[in-house]
Amino acid sequence: MKRILIKNAVIVNEGRKVPGSVVIEGEKIAEILVDGQEAAMPCDETIDASGCYLLPGAIDEHVHFRDPGLTHKADITTESHAAAAGGVTSIMDMPNTNPQTTTLEALNDKLALLAEKSSVNFSCYFGATNNNYPLFSQLDKNRVCGVKLFMGSSTGNMLVDRMASLRNIFGGTDLLIAAHCEDQGIIKENTDKYKKEYGDDVPLALHPVIRSEEACYRSSALAVQLARETNARLHIMHISTAKELSLFSKAPLAEKRITAEACVSHLIFTEEDYQTLGARIKCNPAIKTAEDRKALQEAVNSGLIDAIATDHAPHSLSEKEGGALKAMSGMPTIQFSLVSMLELADKGAFSIEKVVEKMSHAPAQMYEIRNRGFIRKGYQADLVLVRPDSEWTVTTDCILSKCKWSPLEGHTFHWKVEKTFANGHLLYNNGTIDENYRGQELRFR
Repeated sequence: MKRILIKNAVIVNEGRKVPGSVVIEGEKIAEILVDGQEAAMPCDETIDASGCYLLPGAIDEHVHFRDPGLTHKADITTESHAAAAGGVTSIMDMPNTNPQTTTLEALNDKLALLAEKSSVNFSCYFGATNNNYPLFSQLDKNRVCGVKLFMGSSTGNMLVDRMASLRNIFGGTDLLIAAHCEDQGIIKENTDKYKKEYGDDVPLALHPVIRSEEACYRSSALAVQLARETNARLHIMHISTAKELSLFSKAPLAEKRITAEACVSHLIFTEEDYQTLGARIKCNPAIKTAEDRKALQEAVNSGLIDAIATDHAPHSLSEKEGGALKAMSGMPTIQFSLVSMLELADKGAFSIEKVVEKMSHAPAQMYEIRNRGFIRKGYQADLVLVRPDSEWTVTTDCILSKCKWSPLEGHTFHWKVEKTFANGHLLYNNGTIDENYRGQELRFR
């Protein structure tokens, strides 16, 4: 097997930054060398990583690759390339495609499609409906990352709104339940109120008023209540308000049955950005106040937020036109997610070690992914080399997502992803993707 030595890096792993080197042998991490240690055997290739940080590849538990059925927006090939360029080596795809991933046949078809097209490692969620919970017992727990539950309607309209169905879902599986929480009654009431005033052209600035703090809190509180009643394994996705944080615990991750995710967009933008970016940052739940953003950043540090993901959700630019009711919700973020969080670390929001914890370690732990998410001997060599003090600006030409736009166009970063390894294979190398490589299906438990 080919042996690759990555030498002279700063290894960021399990809460520490240590100068050292890593040997890859085939698909796996064979040696971790610190304190001047030498490789046990000669290596076929040496990469001098002087000045770079070596991180475990990011695991994005929350993506919408729009494939099958919505491929005018994105597809598995293009979005997995964007992931690799962003230092993301594993993804978990959402079920609101066409067809929706709500039957065993659709699930198997989705996994086969991912195997055929994805350059990064992959899994996908099984989508809950009001009626399909009897299928949960037939799901392969080694292959399915979790059950996705929409307690608020979003793209694809997979809303589960019957209390009896919710109780059956929470009580019907020991798989992780990943929940989108927004109270539909509150959203409808707010929508009706502003439609009376503005008709169908409700100003975009009212999006976070319609999909309000209270809508998020009330739905998240209900999910937490149901999880406690049933001892379900609940993971609430894209927390967007300070108020919701009161529902969660700072206990060690291994002790939690209820966990929380923050998304990159809610950690970097505020409602003030609607003035300059418009519907490009329209998403569900909505980007909210500067106070909410600050609380979320602090919660990453304190442990109230357990993981950082993207909710990468591309649309064509034409679909992003219009106000609060017409423009579609969602934005592409995966290619710039890791560097965005490293930039926040530079600004003092949290440490680089914390970025690695929330984007690599925690997803691997929460989903019980086998042999990934850490730089450990014997683990799959999913690794990313990032270079600080490397100035570059996001332009349309560098965007790999099919939609070819980003809310970060024109932004100058000072961190750069130089190389991404998936299963020991150099998948991304300074702007070049190996388009022939295919990632592996994630295995759990």
